[in-house]
Amino acid sequence: MKHAGDQALDALEPVIARVRAIPGLTERRRGVFYRKSSAFLHFHEDEAGFFADAKLGDDWSRFPVNNQKEIATLLRELRKSLAT
Repeated sequence: MKHAGDQALDALEPVIARVRAIPGLTERRRGVFYRKSSAFLHFHEDEAGFFADAKLGDDWSRFPVNNQKEIATLLRELRKSLAT
């Protein structure tokens, strides 16, 4: 699964905009977010769709982000992780 390219990031822009609104994250490159000095979130594209990898705790978790329900799940998990 490859990292999201420019066209994928264009398609993901509504999701990325919602992630930008979450306090505590810094976007170092378009679609690549850090929490303090640690990588926290980035996006992938695949034949199966778009995915976000988020570092929740010590491990990376992969979330599909292809519809509103999946996006809501990602955002909820990001906020929950940042609250701890």
